[in-house]
Amino acid sequence: MKSKYLGGLMGFVIGDAFGVPVEFMSRHELLKNPVTKMIGNGTYNLPAGTWSDDTSMMIATIDSINSKQAIDLLDIALKFVAWKNHATYTALGEVFDIGNTCLKAISNFEESHNPTTCGLKDINSNGNGSLMRILPIAYYAVEKRLKEDEILSVVREISSLTHAHEISIMGCYIYIRYAIFLLNGKDKYSAYSMLKSVDYSMFSEETQSVYNRILNDDLSKLTINDISSSGYIVDSLESALWVTLKSENFKEAIIGAVNLGEDTDTIGALTGGLSGIIYGDELIPEDWKNAIARKEYLLDIFEEFYENKYE
Repeated sequence: MKSKYLGGLMGFVIGDAFGVPVEFMSRHELLKNPVTKMIGNGTYNLPAGTWSDDTSMMIATIDSINSKQAIDLLDIALKFVAWKNHATYTALGEVFDIGNTCLKAISNFEESHNPTTCGLKDINSNGNGSLMRILPIAYYAVEKRLKEDEILSVVREISSLTHAHEISIMGCYIYIRYAIFLLNGKDKYSAYSMLKSVDYSMFSEETQSVYNRILNDDLSKLTINDISSSGYIVDSLESALWVTLKSENFKEAIIGAVNLGEDTDTIGALTGGLSGIIYGDELIPEDWKNAIARKEYLLDIFEEFYENKYE
């Protein structure tokens, strides 16, 4: 199990860092000159191995769970504020990439001090900003042996810190349920089959319909031209699941995800989290791990998260 823990979490960071230098580049550009190794400079002119807001918000969540031994929405929100205002949980001591919805929601919290009302609820606030930080909840749910309704409740609360619309909550729930199946030892195809049989009736038919290609079709049969790699949560989730199902190893998954273009850091991170669980920590290239900024700092947080059993 430890290999799945560390593999998923470090895989997430690697996917994030792999995508940072080429964020916003088009698929056409990347397929002509694909990224196949950890590089620097690029979009933000940063050193190789630099991770973004995806990892910062994920480790802020983990750090809160580590310190509170529970899900504490107020503490998580305060840690998001520390990240936004003081560059806590960053790779290089600076915040260089923060989504508009996350920025607005954190600012709302600073005004209200209420973590249950600060998230944005409108239809246009369905970017991937809550999906990109939700992975730790899968680990927490497995360790706590949460029931389906309890998983949904926690996912709803965590997503709604920034993204409170039902589409965002359902996307996070789909990702978490898939990750939980993987953590429990299912192979990626069996996990996908199980994902499609989960009861989603608590969501409106309209919301369920936007995830139709994931839940009622077969993503693995789609071609790259059918996949959009935008920052819209549905597109990002489809991209991550599609690459995960189509790739044969961790390295192939990361390279495939990032070279889809557009929101490369988040799609790389989402894919890396799932593929890291599937293939385990020992099958992640060592040179990729060693290139990660503040690797030991991250490993300390991840080790503590693994050791916590939340009895």
